[in-house]
Amino acid sequence: MSITYYGYPNCGTCKKAKAWLDAEGVSYNEVHIVETPPSKEQLRKMVEISELPLKKFYNTSGMKYRELGLKDKISTMTDDEQFELLASEGMLIKRPLVTDGLKATVGFKESNFAENWKS
Repeated sequence: MSITYYGYPNCGTCKKAKAWLDAEGVSYNEVHIVETPPSKEQLRKMVEISELPLKKFYNTSGMKYRELGLKDKISTMTDDEQFELLASEGMLIKRPLVTDGLKATVGFKESNFAENWKS
């Protein structure tokens, strides 16, 4: 199982998630979410396999989200427009984003990680 971990080095939640993965001996390929955000297609697949609504993939507490006034705009955007937006700006994506191609998690909650990523 090859795990891809999308994170941001300065993110406290990402640091906790990485520490958990490391402590559990979970190997992963780390990707800087801002320098190399997941593509529109990758995001579409992650939303599908996570069984979470697309809106859960937004970093709603981030400055970029507020800067762009997305709180009011998202409801009028198509899914395709939203995937395009998320793929174009890694800071809009809730992190960490972890996937193995069969499942995906967004954010860090220890119980969720234990259920999905513990060897």
